[in-house]
Amino acid sequence: MNTQRPITWELPVVEPVTATVRNAAKAVVLHNGRVLLQRAHWEGQDCYFLPGGGQIPGEALGSAVRREVLEETGLDVTPERLLWLREYIGANHGGAPEDHRVEAIFLCRPEGDPDKLGGHAEDDVQTGLEWVELEKVPGLNLLPHGLRNLIADLALGESPTRYLGDIA
Repeated sequence: MNTQRPITWELPVVEPVTATVRNAAKAVVLHNGRVLLQRAHWEGQDCYFLPGGGQIPGEALGSAVRREVLEETGLDVTPERLLWLREYIGANHGGAPEDHRVEAIFLCRPEGDPDKLGGHAEDDVQTGLEWVELEKVPGLNLLPHGLRNLIADLALGESPTRYLGDIA
């Protein structure tokens, strides 16, 4: 007679990670051969970002880019066309697996005086705003790095709209 109890394995209950895809609209605002960038201090480094941010449910992407640029820079812009569609999937770049963003990047024209800058709802990491000559963009710590040459190349003429994929 076998008095041993059967071995049972109890696995811990693991809740699956629910990723949420966040949409955002970013702006490439051009004026006199320069692009408007946000200076920032993020994750211990001084860097630059394109102005823009998250889309509110029910808001068109063109409206989102106008609202975000106005909040962050004080500048009213008109989105002229979609330049690029970019994704960021955190798990592919050492980030959180649930961090997945899709960014629509628009070419925008400034309205009013482009030298009067100063938003009323700046990002927490934002330290300033700067008009940067397009040819100087590749040498900046512009995040994501994959946009630097694309932005600089706008000085050479129109860029076709394209999907950039998952770039950091």
